[in-house]
Amino acid sequence: MAEQRTFVMKTSIFTSTSKGMPVLAYEFGNDTHPEILILGGVHGDEIEGVICAQELLKHFMKSYTHKFKLTLVPQFNLEGVIYKTRGNGNGVDLNRNLPTKDWSPEIKTPRYHPGPKAGSESENHGLIKYLDEKKPKLVLSLHSWQPVLNVNGDCYEFANVLAKHTGYKIDDDIGYPTPGCLGTYAGLERPCPTLTYEIERGQSAEDIIKIHVPAILDALKVYDK
Repeated sequence: MAEQRTFVMKTSIFTSTSKGMPVLAYEFGNDTHPEILILGGVHGDEIEGVICAQELLKHFMKSYTHKFKLTLVPQFNLEGVIYKTRGNGNGVDLNRNLPTKDWSPEIKTPRYHPGPKAGSESENHGLIKYLDEKKPKLVLSLHSWQPVLNVNGDCYEFANVLAKHTGYKIDDDIGYPTPGCLGTYAGLERPCPTLTYEIERGQSAEDIIKIHVPAILDALKVYDK
């Protein structure tokens, strides 16, 4: 008889939205093990990342055999997902609102509104607390734009596996200023390597599930060593 492997899954409230709605996290594995964080829906109108995160959740709920603990937040910017907007319910771009050394109050366009001050948004309060307490060995943030694997910190082995599956280029510079972003806050200013995974904008759900979910599942094996 084949050996049965069991796993632990917990649901928790990761943070809350600007209007007080709970943002759910799904935790897999043992608390004593190193941690990985996967975020979907940082920008609510980038549905490709949400689809990918939800499909990963579906997979992990069926089977989880990794040696590390994983926290998955499929809809980090829940209000943005509901409203189909880049920003949250306050109109703030959560990926320009983190208290990085280069944070700027300048509002270049409404889509990139950094908030009234660095770290002002409730969603980011929970994220900052998590990063401070857990210090994950990898943060994977699922977005959509032009295809690229934007690396901040030492996660190149993980990125290389993704690149082999997808053909996406690996780059440590997204190509334009991003003050207050997660890659800088976690990956460069803290010891939490961060990969911003820009799925091709407009890709079908079928292709996301066929291409990117297997790529991530294979790349995660890097952290089982």
